[in-house]
Amino acid sequence: MVHRIEVRVYYEDTDLAGIVYYANYLKFIERARTEWVRGLGVDQGALKRDQGIVFAVRRVEADYLRPAVFDDLLAVTTRLLALGGARIELEQEVWRGEERLFAAKVVLVCLSDAGGAARLPAEVRARLEAG
Repeated sequence: MVHRIEVRVYYEDTDLAGIVYYANYLKFIERARTEWVRGLGVDQGALKRDQGIVFAVRRVEADYLRPAVFDDLLAVTTRLLALGGARIELEQEVWRGEERLFAAKVVLVCLSDAGGAARLPAEVRARLEAG
């Protein structure tokens, strides 16, 4: 199943050349991941408060394929690839219409308050798998 959100490119997202600054694609996919888990009923604030667990990016493999520019309406997609004990692997892409602009493989890890790896809670795992 693929989750999708729309993002508008604002002037502040662009660089001197008038194209989306490369680091802003990482912000776009971060927003999409947040909306993906929220849409699955996972409250990240409550997860941190009640269980001391947060998600952190462990690895990103990113391909910048084509530039986006001011006022483009983009679609950011998120697809679950794999779940481990404390690991979540995702594919995320940024599209302008039918044109793929950016593709990333993202590995998240579940961390405890102490900063060590923590197992995904069963309820969170079930929601991610069902999503």
